[in-house]
Amino acid sequence: MSTLENRQWKLVARPSGMVKRTDFEFATEPVREPGAGEVLVKTQYLSLDPAMRGWMNDVRSYVPPVGLGDVMRAGGIGQVIASNDPSLAVGDTVNGGTGIQEYAVMNAKWLTKVDPTFAPLPRYLGALGMPGLTAYFGLLSVCEPKEGETVVVSGAAGAVGSVTGQIAKIKGCRAVGIAGGQDKCKYLIDELGYDAAIDYKADDVRKALRAACPDGVDVYFDNVGGDILDLVLTQLARNARISICGAISQYNNTEPTQGPANYLSLLVFHARMEGFVVSDYAAQFPEARKELAVWIGEGQLKAREHIVDGIETFPETFQMLFNGQNFGKLVLKVAE
Repeated sequence: MSTLENRQWKLVARPSGMVKRTDFEFATEPVREPGAGEVLVKTQYLSLDPAMRGWMNDVRSYVPPVGLGDVMRAGGIGQVIASNDPSLAVGDTVNGGTGIQEYAVMNAKWLTKVDPTFAPLPRYLGALGMPGLTAYFGLLSVCEPKEGETVVVSGAAGAVGSVTGQIAKIKGCRAVGIAGGQDKCKYLIDELGYDAAIDYKADDVRKALRAACPDGVDVYFDNVGGDILDLVLTQLARNARISICGAISQYNNTEPTQGPANYLSLLVFHARMEGFVVSDYAAQFPEARKELAVWIGEGQLKAREHIVDGIETFPETFQMLFNGQNFGKLVLKVAE
């Protein structure tokens, strides 16, 4: 094992605006032996998520920022190739916070064993992973949608949004998705079953929202923030609920984050807006994963992954999230 070399991406500068390759160092170092309670994981796929951009900033947040010189934080899935803990054996497939690297020595208690025969491995980073869990709890626990209500989802073709809209449909709601481009909007309706789709790049979003939500928006699952959030706030129904999952439109701003200009709509419509982090619901993850798996098995929940090959492409592949280039869950393939 001492002969193994680990290629890894380390954060070496705090990005200003869009991340650049020079914000990272592509380093190589020997792989160490796992200590007591640890296992060595060979990474096969890595999850690239918008939240990673926030972790690069040296600001107060729900998790500490990635330290300069540290391996860039990320979720991954791979195979145990050495174990010093009885809970995991060599050959087990696990997911957890591997970081952007080919090999990860990790505490076994921070890893989850998964069944590689049930679903393709990238799906455990998407619909059966944190994005799926984020959609599940952000919609069902935070917003508590009721049958017949209208649920609007921004970033609707992304990893979280695509699952959110489908869960809304499973629960008997109308689902309206906001996405960028005709192809993504067609995907929402034809493949995911959304009732309506709004192309923020081509449509007058305010008019389109009025047409798609004639009785107002009962639930809004916000992934983008900014101008889209402001427009949805003007279309709320009475007692609407808004789940603040993310604000991808704001993550690369060099100016202070733009807050909601139309927040008084919350008062006018007796509405509630609540932020959440999926880890708040960690104790309920096993039950949620089982339900998501059932829906996938029954064909009620469809998933799509956008897979890019090569750990060396990380900085450029990560930018795809903010350029709208990815279609579904963005995954970086490291090894078979």
